[in-house]
Amino acid sequence: MSKKVYCVAQFLPKAGKEAELFKVLQSLEPNTLREDGCLQYVVTRQIQSPFADGESFPIAFNEIWADLASFEAHCQRAEIKAFFEQYCLAENGLAARWNVCIYTDEPANYDAPKLN
Repeated sequence: MSKKVYCVAQFLPKAGKEAELFKVLQSLEPNTLREDGCLQYVVTRQIQSPFADGESFPIAFNEIWADLASFEAHCQRAEIKAFFEQYCLAENGLAARWNVCIYTDEPANYDAPKLN
């Protein structure tokens, strides 16, 4: 098992703001991909398929981090904090709602020996 952290960050744009929000989110990729511990960081937009008809926000980041510390350091970067302040929290921001969740691939109570 790994100590990797998998993050799905979804965004619901305000009416008519999907393309603009997607472009802003894409602008976060280059600097984030340079961070220590960032293994994957790609913004995606939902597409239609009869084989994937679940409900979701139309824009999502798919992220993989080497560990929880790397993910949490990313969240504290000035660029990321400024994004949320300007585009999510501000009255005139582009996002109506957002949802950020992290996951692990380790089962609960996994008892693998610790390596030194």
